[in-house]
Amino acid sequence: MKIAYSLSNNQGMEDIQAVVDLAVRAEELGFDSVWASEHVFNVSYVYDRIGDKPYYEPLTVLTYVAARTKTIGLGTSVLVLPYHNPIRLAKIAATIDVLSGGRLMLGVGVGVIEQELEAMGSPYHERGAITDETIAIMKELWTNPNPSFHGKYHNFSGMTFTPKPVQKPHIPLFIGGTSRAAIRRAARVGTGWHPTALSPEVLAQGMEYLKEQAEKVGRNPSEIAISVSAAIGSTHNHNRYSLGENPEEILERAQAYQDMGVERLLISPNTRDQDQLLPTMEMLAEVVIPKMQG
Repeated sequence: MKIAYSLSNNQGMEDIQAVVDLAVRAEELGFDSVWASEHVFNVSYVYDRIGDKPYYEPLTVLTYVAARTKTIGLGTSVLVLPYHNPIRLAKIAATIDVLSGGRLMLGVGVGVIEQELEAMGSPYHERGAITDETIAIMKELWTNPNPSFHGKYHNFSGMTFTPKPVQKPHIPLFIGGTSRAAIRRAARVGTGWHPTALSPEVLAQGMEYLKEQAEKVGRNPSEIAISVSAAIGSTHNHNRYSLGENPEEILERAQAYQDMGVERLLISPNTRDQDQLLPTMEMLAEVVIPKMQG
């Protein structure tokens, strides 16, 4: 199982250069990838967590990380697709993929904060339809030399789109979310399913539903990767599963995911104390990575 690290672009860190330095150190320590999160406004649970402190834009952070690193994967956990123009997003993502030598992975979702969605010009109750169309448009632009699309929100044809991503057939798309709708979307169009903070028991139920839905649409379930995001320490939310507090507990729970067939575990340090970030990363590299790769 691959071990990934969640960058703290969403934790209100004042020193963004130190966060980027962590990505460089993650590559040195053997992490599979680093991932950044997305919100535009500090609102709802985001404001409750960080108030008016900085929340940095993920694709900008990952572009900077790409320039500072050579091999580590670059992921989003997750981009809220209804916040984006799909054509512009496809262009930005393809450019990052080319710049990084084919290292980008997009975790994507529909969004949950109604106030933020409405502010971004995306009707809350249409976020699923907007997300589906965005995914279809990006795939069309990335893979077709003569792209054409006619949908509810966007129409285009007769124009060349470049650059194409380095990765073929396209940049991996990991569908975020724990709802049945998210799992069905992963089954239909996802490279993988990327849920957050699910216990092994609940994850097993989701994986069974994913298998059923994949077979229903004619896909081999084994081709849909499971990529789980989970925090260590206290999550301040009893409904969100934690990997635990101490190294032994974290390792035990990581191994439980591995035994279930999880391909990647994205670990969040879940702290706003920048002094704790590097020690936490080094502990994971010493305790968890060798066991998962061994």
